[in-house]
Amino acid sequence: MSSDDEFDYGKDERLKSTEVTQGAEKAPHRAMFRAMGFEDEDFGSPMIGVPNPAADITPCNVHLDDVAESALEGTDEAGGMPIEFGTITISDAISMGTEGMKASLISRELIADSVELVSFGERMDGLVTVAGCDKNLPGMLMAAIRTDLPSVFLYGGSIMPGEHEGRDVTIVSVFEGVGTYGTGEMSGDELDDLERSACPGAGSCGGMYTANTMASISEALGLAPLGSASPPAEDEERYEVARRAGELAVEVVEEDRRPSDVISRKSFENAIALQTAIGGSTNGVLHLLALAREADVDLEIEDFDEISRRTPKIADLSPGGDHVMNDLHEIGGVPVVIRRLLEADLFHGDAMTVTGRTIEEELETLDLPDESEIDAEFLYSVDDPKEAEGAIKILTGNLAPDGSVLKVTGDDEFHHHGPARIFEDEEDAMEYVQEGHIESGDVIVIRNEGPSGGPGMREMLGVTAAVVGAGHEDDVALITDGRFSGGTRGPMIGHVAPEAFVGGPIGLLEDGDEITVDIPERTLEVDVDDAELEARREDWERPDPPYDGGVLAKYCRDFGSASHGAVTNPGLKRQ
Repeated sequence: MSSDDEFDYGKDERLKSTEVTQGAEKAPHRAMFRAMGFEDEDFGSPMIGVPNPAADITPCNVHLDDVAESALEGTDEAGGMPIEFGTITISDAISMGTEGMKASLISRELIADSVELVSFGERMDGLVTVAGCDKNLPGMLMAAIRTDLPSVFLYGGSIMPGEHEGRDVTIVSVFEGVGTYGTGEMSGDELDDLERSACPGAGSCGGMYTANTMASISEALGLAPLGSASPPAEDEERYEVARRAGELAVEVVEEDRRPSDVISRKSFENAIALQTAIGGSTNGVLHLLALAREADVDLEIEDFDEISRRTPKIADLSPGGDHVMNDLHEIGGVPVVIRRLLEADLFHGDAMTVTGRTIEEELETLDLPDESEIDAEFLYSVDDPKEAEGAIKILTGNLAPDGSVLKVTGDDEFHHHGPARIFEDEEDAMEYVQEGHIESGDVIVIRNEGPSGGPGMREMLGVTAAVVGAGHEDDVALITDGRFSGGTRGPMIGHVAPEAFVGGPIGLLEDGDEITVDIPERTLEVDVDDAELEARREDWERPDPPYDGGVLAKYCRDFGSASHGAVTNPGLKRQ
């Protein structure tokens, strides 16, 4: 080649990837790309990063290489230059109930950071962010918002339900089975059969747990195409969704359509309305607060309660009900719920989506069944809902001055008053339940499990499921500065803030203190006067950090309050 012009591959000069593909001085860079099989035509195409957390450590992610491959094909066919790279993942279900669960929330931060770093370092033009297990989803969404690269979110899909004794079962059924076995009401053979039946293949946990909640929310936020959340993991339609995501990624780069053009306060209000209407996971509160801080959108924990009060619960899905994500998919998926909320003026139809159309315009492009054709016992109308208010409740009071989070899966008028049974970690509480010490009226308090105190704010499906399995779903409450799985049900109040480790009132409780949980009044109170609490505070000493080195020590130092999303990143966009 005789001139610099011959090293110009015709790429739009506005794209960042020109810095590594164009001009004679980039010959060494192109040589590296050629070693990976890229050719001349690729150097004129937008570079689309495909971060993929595929792993053999969880069924949620075991199939993601195939999902990502379809996205890569779609990107390539649409004229893009797809580049796949990996991120970590943690299996929440496998780490549940162990010290390893402390890594889960940290993985959200590491996923977001790693995608940001690779995108920045390799000069990516756009992204297809692939996600499977729980923290993959908010981590990938945070990365898209933080980088503000034109992006499409792609969920890996959920697992099909298993079958046990003629009924559909999920992984939560097994966790609750452990509690039932502990009471002697389930035989070892039955528990063994349940274990072998609950998870029949690849995909994220099937109920409206954290992964499916966040996948649904991704549609409401506008960062994923409508209808993309519900196709099952091993269904051919899932791979069509992935292929279309790859094609759309090229379009959003060409149109310079960025997350900041999509995300707004209305997007978050839509996400909360959907979360409360479908009975989504309490983790959605934590993750939406984190996403809002990445997007510099003013969102506070009180907003969840305000929106939940005016948004009825219209979908009765597991863990509150017996149906799973695939059941919702068979009647049209998340868009059917959005349509009902929109028609009731509970959803912002003019909010933008990744396709360049508004929510309302996008709904009109979908081939959804007519309302008259939908006959599903688990999906209610807004006029005749399952519950008059949404499932998410924010409780405050002298025990949670900065708020706490509850997902109602039973009685919306629940009121509980009982003695505190104090545990400094999840393991001691689990032992107490499994040994049969739990009594009707108890309030189990698990503290020093918050974002910093854990660190990592462990999910506690093991102990909450054991309480339910032991027959105490309605007469025992549990409060913690940690978190719950999306599969948790019953009067379980998490995210208590401030957490014990930083001197929150939950750290001042003593065994036997009388605690009141009042859902209608949205209060979480301990019957101890201010003077006594202040006297206890004077005697309180901050615990030693649980780790003095390594990644857990770092996040013990860096995590913020759960009431603000437990974020570690200041939320400044990279320009």
